[in-house]
Amino acid sequence: MVAIVVVRYLAVSGGFAWATARRGITAGPANPEKRRRQIASEIRWSLLSAVIYAVPAGLALELWKAHGLTKLQTSLSTPLEWLWFPLSILLYLFLHDSWFYWTHRWMHGPRLFKAAHAVHHASKPPTAWAAMSFHPWEALSGAVLIPALAFLIPIHVAALAIVLTIATIMGVTNHMGWDMFPKSWVEGRFGRHIITASHHEAHHRHYNCNYGLYFRFWDRLCKTDTGIVENFR
Repeated sequence: MVAIVVVRYLAVSGGFAWATARRGITAGPANPEKRRRQIASEIRWSLLSAVIYAVPAGLALELWKAHGLTKLQTSLSTPLEWLWFPLSILLYLFLHDSWFYWTHRWMHGPRLFKAAHAVHHASKPPTAWAAMSFHPWEALSGAVLIPALAFLIPIHVAALAIVLTIATIMGVTNHMGWDMFPKSWVEGRFGRHIITASHHEAHHRHYNCNYGLYFRFWDRLCKTDTGIVENFR
């Protein structure tokens, strides 16, 4: 499981870092030496986080395979199971986003920020390599939710794979310094509800806004969505 999480991180972050360079965009600090040191630090912290993320995921997987203790499903044989498939994805994403929003805001309290979350914000501005660049305590808070949900809420293994894929891609692309979505989407109805890189980049610049991961729901409800976005190319 550690190998899976590490390879997933290196492949997705590396792929979007390559795409960033292909676009002629310099993500991270303008100074080349400072940028090199920052990316090296992001990778080191992310690899440590990968180990931490792998432990609860591996435990849940083994308990499912050996004892059937989770709510993971493999059948799609009834209309109800087909209907639940997309609904479970949306529910998992909403619960994950809710957990992320509130733990993220908690991490911005002065004591926790200094003790843990400052590691992530040391990326100024972040790069695609920063998606998992967390202090171990923050990594642990992010690692437990989805495995815990697998014991509580039924989900097909393919639907769970989709959730994890979306989580990985959004985590990386929100930090890469440019929007993968068309400008018309970012500035239209889609961007009013879904978090994009320009929305999250503003969080890294201003610290006190735009805390969400996938959706702008909690930011809007709690008035932490300032409407600030970065004007990317």
